[in-house]
Amino acid sequence: MTTTAPGAADRIVAAVCAWPGVAEVAGSRGERSLRVGRREVGHLHGDRVAHFSFTRPLGEELRAQGRIGPHPVFPDAPGMGARRIEGPEDEADVIALMRRNYDRIVERYGIPQEPAAA
Repeated sequence: MTTTAPGAADRIVAAVCAWPGVAEVAGSRGERSLRVGRREVGHLHGDRVAHFSFTRPLGEELRAQGRIGPHPVFPDAPGMGARRIEGPEDEADVIALMRRNYDRIVERYGIPQEPAAA
């Protein structure tokens, strides 16, 4: 039986929003989007799943490692991925996956002067 980790989203949001320039933005489908400026590092659907958009090569690498699975809306897009959150190990890896996106975004675009728009 699959369970979710109660409070996982709050813990992930707190960790990721502690990074310079990251803000939480409410998504149009009830998701909690974590962004650097207007660029999303990932988003959460409650305490149960995180969704990401990576570069194609990175997405393929992460899928091969079993760290992400197909995104439910874009299952054939190699850069799009999903990660179930079922316990502390998953929470830690979701934070690490978001950090990969954060570092990539900041390296390319820098930290924005203005916070993410709500």
